[in-house]
Amino acid sequence: MTANEDQEMELEALRSIYEGDDCFKELSPVSFQYRIGDHEDPKAFLLEISWPETYPETAPRISLDAFFNNRISPETKQAILAKLEEQVESNLGTAMMYTLFEWAKENQESLMENHQPVVSAVTLISNSETPNLVSTNKKKEKKEQLTKAQKRKITGRTDNKGELPRGWNWVDVIKHLSKTGGKEED
Repeated sequence: MTANEDQEMELEALRSIYEGDDCFKELSPVSFQYRIGDHEDPKAFLLEISWPETYPETAPRISLDAFFNNRISPETKQAILAKLEEQVESNLGTAMMYTLFEWAKENQESLMENHQPVVSAVTLISNSETPNLVSTNKKKEKKEQLTKAQKRKITGRTDNKGELPRGWNWVDVIKHLSKTGGKEED
């Protein structure tokens, strides 16, 4: 079998196995995400795996760079990636996505044993600086105010869904075509 046939078969198998599983997400036919653990679990992480053209003969690309993983320290990420790479090496040449996801689920505790949550910058702000932060946010939240005439003009142009009607810019199209000219027929 060629690499593409292997990929198509594995893709079909993954879709049938993880149908309805909200931990699994297919980003594209060659890129997938799988959440290990619950949303509330501080030791949960999101695996993102993508296939190169020659997968499964070559190793898939594994990433922990998703925003969901921001609270995981770089050292823990490196340890997880190193252990996953070992699994990839032992399964090279075969369809391994299901194996990797299930192995990560089974070994979540050992993968995250040295996990120390990264402290975000928001929690480092002292209480004395908080009122200043709130007051600057209030200034930024001010929205542009429209006059009654501007509001009438906008609602006069749009339908009940707030969308412009079909053909609303036909005058612009005619002007453009008259300036550029149409195709000349022979």
